[in-house]
Amino acid sequence: MLLLFETPGGYALFKVLKEKKLGVASEISNEFTSLENANSMVKLKAFAPFSSTTDAVVAATSIIESTLDKNLKKFLKKNVSDELAVADVKLGSLIKENLDIKCVCNDAIMELFRGVRQHLEGLLPGAEEESIKAMRLGLSHSLSRYKLKFSADKVDIMIVQAIGLLDDLDKEINIYAMRVREWYGWHFPEMVKVINDNLFYARCVLRMGMRTNCKNCDFSDILGDETMEENLKKSAETSMGTEISDVDLLNIKSLCEQVVSLSEYRLQLFEYLKNRMAAIAPNLTVMVGELVGARLIAHAGSLINLAKHPASTIQILGAEKALFRALKTKTDTPKRPHNQS
Repeated sequence: MLLLFETPGGYALFKVLKEKKLGVASEISNEFTSLENANSMVKLKAFAPFSSTTDAVVAATSIIESTLDKNLKKFLKKNVSDELAVADVKLGSLIKENLDIKCVCNDAIMELFRGVRQHLEGLLPGAEEESIKAMRLGLSHSLSRYKLKFSADKVDIMIVQAIGLLDDLDKEINIYAMRVREWYGWHFPEMVKVINDNLFYARCVLRMGMRTNCKNCDFSDILGDETMEENLKKSAETSMGTEISDVDLLNIKSLCEQVVSLSEYRLQLFEYLKNRMAAIAPNLTVMVGELVGARLIAHAGSLINLAKHPASTIQILGAEKALFRALKTKTDTPKRPHNQS
């Protein structure tokens, strides 16, 4: 029997010298208590080194995806005519199907692999422990970079992060804007009833400063409504608000600048999300819109996961707590939570 072992440096074939010992899996570990015992159990028959890190990554990817690498196929055709022990059942099936080589994979074989892995540096002539570790580390890094580069979920991550940041920005802007209204409301309380929009409110405060300057300011480029501007100026003349100092106004303006800055960035982020959704999930965008579509992808984890979900699961995405609460209280279950939000 031969044993196929994949190392970071290449493919290795070991000849199993004591096949009778494979009868009891629990006793195989006793044959690898030392390097001398290991050498009496298995012996290297052939070794096919990888010519570059790229070949090692291709080989590792093939094994992970349960496909047969061309180099491995050539190596096995040249050196194997006997029964072959493998660590992966799927790989064994592929070898049997493509090369007509009988493959074995059971508990005893796995114990055999553990023993070989334990004394790998001693069983490979010329191999040093430090060089094996360096090759293993290099292959790990290269394989990680490869998987990240070709990840099918990578484009989805951008959407998930963007919609998460958009929701966080909405919360922050609302908190800051509410604080501006409360703070400046002590000086000009009537302004809240005239201007409802948070961004318009912050820009008007930055423009006029003290309410006494309101009548001399032009708000047409901010409000775009002459009636609203006229009502604002009338309210400033008859305001019942308290007086504030220049230091108070300076801090209020600083907070208003934060509201304006965050609001402008939110618009940029929404445009980015809109373009990404149109490129990655155009059909979903047409059906439910950019925001709802992005939230569905975020809740599902990725676009692929969302596509695999049944309609009943998609229906309650984002309303899991409401669903279980409805089941517990025996009331009506939520319908289309994202469309209602």
